[in-house]
This record gives sequence, structure tokens and C-alpha cells, in this order.
Amino acid sequence: MSRYLIRRLGQAALVVAGVVVLTFVIMRLVPGDPAVAYAGPRASPAELAAARRQFGLDDPLPVQLWTYVRDLLGGDWGISLHTRQPVRDDLFQAFPASLELVGAALLLAVVAGIPLGVAAARYKGRLPDLSVRLSSMLAVSVPVFWLALALQTVFGSVLRWLPVAGEYDTNLDTTSPLHVYTNITAVDALFTGNWPILGSTLAHLVLPTLVIAAYPAGVIAQMTRAALIEESARDHARLERALGFGETAVLARFALRPALNPVLSLVALVFAYSIVNGFLVEAVFNWPGLGRYAADSIRTLDTPAVAGVTLLVALLYVLANLAVDLLQGVIDPRVRTR
Repeated sequence: MSRYLIRRLGQAALVVAGVVVLTFVIMRLVPGDPAVAYAGPRASPAELAAARRQFGLDDPLPVQLWTYVRDLLGGDWGISLHTRQPVRDDLFQAFPASLELVGAALLLAVVAGIPLGVAAARYKGRLPDLSVRLSSMLAVSVPVFWLALALQTVFGSVLRWLPVAGEYDTNLDTTSPLHVYTNITAVDALFTGNWPILGSTLAHLVLPTLVIAAYPAGVIAQMTRAALIEESARDHARLERALGFGETAVLARFALRPALNPVLSLVALVFAYSIVNGFLVEAVFNWPGLGRYAADSIRTLDTPAVAGVTLLVALLYVLANLAVDLLQGVIDPRVRTR
């Protein structure tokens, strides 16, 4: 297990190094002068020169790359050109809201997708199987923005059951102020017993969570079904049936655990996908997360902020894959030899 861990950590480090170099190259290829964006279009030549010195734009490219890597390792992700704050601080403020939304969506996708996949495999070729396959295909195929607007129209405008914008009712900041510890509103409200804000946050979470969860839930259900059908055809499954175990027991007790390996790998992939896909959902539902921060950064050509968002999403993807690889190694020792 230790050799497997070292190998996976080495691979993750190489991927992160590649992403760092790529973000540096993208920052230099984006049209526009960061010094002008920072100092303003009416800045004097002296102010522009000072801004270029501050960002090291006059240094040779190898020196700029070394400085960029050194600063990243030291925790300095640069200064945002439009907020004038450290990018790391901006990300610390914006990311928890995105994590809250994507975490809720992935939890819903896993809780719904795996049982649906098991049910489809158990009743292969029958009505439950056909229903799951059809619904999962629709969930995967429907455009995210269309689903978001449809849910807003039905449950917000027509039925008026659920709120359609924001993270919670901001009027509660006056009547029930929230003490912030983690910047994840639902967690902070739960830990501090702020039930009005907790209830409002959960209500605001419903629609965007459903939108983001649709695609991963459909993919997880399809993958679980396919993996279980393949696993249930192996020799050990035939032996278990011969010993008198029913089909449900064969699937749930013996075939599900090895079948979870490809499903876990898929969860890591859809996690990164959901983070990026959530940017559009955040824009539709006015959710104060990375999506809004990234949109503002792109609009103002804030290259340090865009690079920071890109690097953060890449790091999350690498960490998610690493966690899944280690979990697979624990579940199935055969994975460690690959």
C-alpha cells in the first residue's frame, strides 16, 4: 500500500506541475496588459511602470515562471486586478459557497444514482430497468441552463414553492445574524443553531442542487448498472447463486463492492465536472460562489484571478482522483498492482 501511495502521489505532483506551467502560459497569452488593468486606463507612464515592476512583467519569462512557482509554493497566488485583494483570500471567500452547492449535489447524485443502478441491474430488461435507463439518459442529455430555467419557472414563478436566487434570504442578516466560521452557510448555521438561516439556505439549495445533481446521478446510475451486470456474470456470482443466494443478495452483498471501483473513479471525474458546470448554475441562480467570481474576473481580464480559479479547480480534481485511487486500493487490493 505504501508503494501504491507513493506512486499515486508522484503522478499527482506531475499533474499539478503541468497545470501550474499551463496557467502561467495562459496568463501570458491572454490579450491585454495586466499593468493597465491594475493601474487603470488613465494611469501615467510612471504608474504603469510601477505596476509592471510590482507584477514582475519586465523580467525574462523564465524568471517570471520561477517567481510564479515560488510565490505559489509560499501561498501567494497573486493580487486580483479588480478586487485589489489577494487572490487566495478571494478564493477562500468564494469557494465555500461552491463547495456547499456541489457537495450537496454530489451527495444527492450518489445516494440516488447507486440504488437506481442496483435496481436497474436487478431487474434487467424489465420495467424498472427501462425506467432508470430512460430517466438517466434524460438527466445526462438535458442542457443545464434549460433545466435551471425550467425549475425556476415551475417551482419559483408558477408554484412559488421555492426561492430561485441567492444563498439565503439576506433580510435575515438583520433579524438572525450569522456567526461565520467556515464560510459554508449551512454548516455555520447548523453549528451555531441559527435555524432561520439554516432553513432559508436549505430552501435556496434545493433547485440548484437538483440541476447540478442531474448529470452525475444519471451517469452514476448507468455506470453502476453496467458494472453490476458485468460483475454478476463472473464465476464467483454463479457460485453464489448455486449456493442458494438470491439475485438481490448476489448483487448487493457480493457484486456491489468490486463493481464500485469504476463508479468511484467516475465520482472523481463528475466532481470536477460539477465544479465547472456549477459556474453556469451559479450565474442562473445568483449563487455567490466561484462561478460569479470567475465571471467577474473574465469580464475584467483579471488574469491572476482567472489563473487562481483554474489552478484551484485543477487541484480539486487531482485531490479527488487521489482520494478515489486510495479508496480503491483499500476496497480492492488488486488495484495496488496496476
